[in-house]
Amino acid sequence: MPIRKKIVLYILLLLLVLLWFIGVKNRDPNQYDNMKRTLELYEYQLRESKEHMAETMKMLGRRDCVVWDAELPVIYAITTPTFARRPVQKAELTRLSHTLMLVQNLHWIVVEDSDHKTALVTNLLTDSRLNFTHLNEPTPAEWKHKPKEPNWVKPRGVLQRNRALAWLRDNLNPDTDRGVVYFVDDDNSYSLQIFSEMRFTKEVSVWPVGLVGGLLVEKPVVNETTGRVVGWNSQWRPERPFPIDMAGFAINLQHLLRHPQVKFQLQVKGGWQESELLTHLTTKERLEPLADGCTKVYVWHTRTEAPKLNMEDKLIAKGKPSNKGIEV
Repeated sequence: MPIRKKIVLYILLLLLVLLWFIGVKNRDPNQYDNMKRTLELYEYQLRESKEHMAETMKMLGRRDCVVWDAELPVIYAITTPTFARRPVQKAELTRLSHTLMLVQNLHWIVVEDSDHKTALVTNLLTDSRLNFTHLNEPTPAEWKHKPKEPNWVKPRGVLQRNRALAWLRDNLNPDTDRGVVYFVDDDNSYSLQIFSEMRFTKEVSVWPVGLVGGLLVEKPVVNETTGRVVGWNSQWRPERPFPIDMAGFAINLQHLLRHPQVKFQLQVKGGWQESELLTHLTTKERLEPLADGCTKVYVWHTRTEAPKLNMEDKLIAKGKPSNKGIEV
């Protein structure tokens, strides 16, 4: 029975007992004593139910993301870049935040590609009640993508990811802080299972990623006998040292902090950012394959379709945008 209904029932029953109690008080002393004990029992049960309800409501009012376990390694989820000019920005961040709310001991680091922190992202992070750090780092004009320019022509998110790495190095201690670093795109899809498995990464862990590189799944190839990565199932630039997507690996926090020179580079060929980073942190032989020997997919490189706003353009031309006074 729901807690609220149970309390209402107790109150009604208590009123009935009270009326009966008053009626028999002067007629039968023995019955009076019995009724008094019954009333005290109901009062105790009511008080206990109210306390239980208060505790339940308190638990419902908070989420696992704010119930911190000091013994559990922290997942530092880095989301970069996030563009204020993208109409899907809030939708993507909202969707991602609702996934991250279900992950215990998670610290979300969001870096905006802008000259200042925007109110939209600030409000969204605050309302999420996640443990978060909000940063910003603008991309210079010469490195910004032009309209209809392919993504691989210029590196994306380099300065923003480096800003997040700098925050980790400035605020965490490699000798005492335990955790794992994971780069979380705001338009990807994630199973909670991948967060559970990556949390205890010793150096660098890897797993398959779905819908990337022109394949249904791009993944490390694992030797069934040794359990070690021996190759890669990748068709796009397979000559890369680590032909893997950004969503397909996690780095032990202490291991990363003990390599302060490691960062992303602007002068790197498109698609080589992952290899540029991992080459300085590990080797293929030391990789830790997760997801049941890299046989299961727990993350997908999904993309949000650009919304068709031709009707909105007409309203804007008339000076009557549909989002006037409302954040979308």
